[in-house]
Amino acid sequence: MDLDPDLAALRPLGGFFVLHTAGEALRPLPTLAETYGEPLSAPQGDPLGLRVRKVANALRAPEPRVAASIAQQGLAARLWSVTLGCAALYGSIPDLDPRLLLWDPEGSAPEDLWLTEVRPLPTGAADPATLADVVLHAHLEPLAAALHTRYRVATGLLWGNAGSALAGAARQLDQWARAHGRTDAAARARALTGELFAHPLLADTGTRTGTAFRRRSCCLYYRVPGAGVCGDCCFPRPPRSSPRATSG
Repeated sequence: MDLDPDLAALRPLGGFFVLHTAGEALRPLPTLAETYGEPLSAPQGDPLGLRVRKVANALRAPEPRVAASIAQQGLAARLWSVTLGCAALYGSIPDLDPRLLLWDPEGSAPEDLWLTEVRPLPTGAADPATLADVVLHAHLEPLAAALHTRYRVATGLLWGNAGSALAGAARQLDQWARAHGRTDAAARARALTGELFAHPLLADTGTRTGTAFRRRSCCLYYRVPGAGVCGDCCFPRPPRSSPRATSG
């Protein structure tokens, strides 16, 4: 199945999988490359800092690193969902270079993403190594470096977020594919996800049983006022104090 200009096959899967076209953007937006770069490198200002502040205000996060962690996991979920969805449904991945992807740091969750041009990667491949290059190396590595430098978020925590986001995207895609008779897409998504979790950056992030995932780190969401632990958290209940060493 060839990639269509609107990536319409992703739309029935829900908001985390939708990828807009650049023509739909209502105002100038920063690219993800600018977001991962130096603060104020984007013409629109500091998109990463703006997003972290928005999350912090919305959740009343007690410290910036909590908001930074949650913001990163949301963006990781979007990137994994789009990429894994295309691989499973189309058997091909569009070029998702950070310079081609626009996002709205002031938007609600899940984040809005726009692709300036839908074109398949030159190889046309949708194999695990290509997915790792597209998401892990091109996006999540520079994003993790920026958040670690600016907000002192532990890198182990951020890779745990990446693993959790991949597991969540795979689980939702599997459920949708099975419900709609797309056993081929479900099988492809499971195989790709298994290979991706063998990658050195993700291999130690948690344990998987089928589509279930239990991470070995904590995203710090429990520190948000009134929040508990996430369904895949390493902690069975909220710790009494901040586990800085354990959560990294």
